[in-house]
Amino acid sequence: MRTIFDTHLHIIDPRFPLISNQGFLPNPFTHKDYLEKVQGLSVKGGAVVSGSFQGFDQTYLIDSLQKLGKNFVGVTQLPHDTSDEEIIRLNGYGVRAIRFNIKRGGSEDLSHLEYFARRVHELVGWHSELYIDSKSLPEISTILENLPAVSVDHLGLSKEGFNKLLSLVDKGVRVKATGFGRVELDVTHAIRSICSVNPDALMFGTDLPSTRAKRPYNHSDIELIYNILDVEQTEKVLYKNAINWYMKQDC
Repeated sequence: MRTIFDTHLHIIDPRFPLISNQGFLPNPFTHKDYLEKVQGLSVKGGAVVSGSFQGFDQTYLIDSLQKLGKNFVGVTQLPHDTSDEEIIRLNGYGVRAIRFNIKRGGSEDLSHLEYFARRVHELVGWHSELYIDSKSLPEISTILENLPAVSVDHLGLSKEGFNKLLSLVDKGVRVKATGFGRVELDVTHAIRSICSVNPDALMFGTDLPSTRAKRPYNHSDIELIYNILDVEQTEKVLYKNAINWYMKQDC
């Protein structure tokens, strides 16, 4: 049984507010659906990530974390003027990161990235996650290099700009090995390249339920990592790196 810390999953529960994004409204995918999908894996924990279609709603996230239990954390979206008290409250429920969804929208915009990323890190130790095409990284690379803790979703999505992503990895930025069915690059090359620059940088996630992806997650995505990396590096990518990144507050 494959052991993972799932750094990227979405819970879509119609009992809570959902917002149509670019004409798209996702099908339900509850915590029970998620647990059924990963039944064949040894899931040691994971990160429930707020999607564009969930906006700034926190009710679904708190409910999901309570249902999934220990070692599951939240990645939320918040406006930059959210009060310290609310951020501290969410931290108490297990939220551990703020997300900037540049690709799809629904989150705070990039103009507030530097201020808000520093603020949540200083206040509660959260890192910042970016859903962004790597071709857009050059314009904000100086900011990212100087932020205390940042990760980029889905291998940066495209081949264009991948070298800039690698240079950011060299500066300490983490990358999620997620969404293999939505990227426009050579996944094998990307994984090897990132690990060669920083063995601690890459973190696997299922991206379930893979909304809007050309191909949804499949367990073969994990086997691919086993086939291209040695055992020690595979263990780092599948769970050790993520546990160190997401659970550092709780260690």
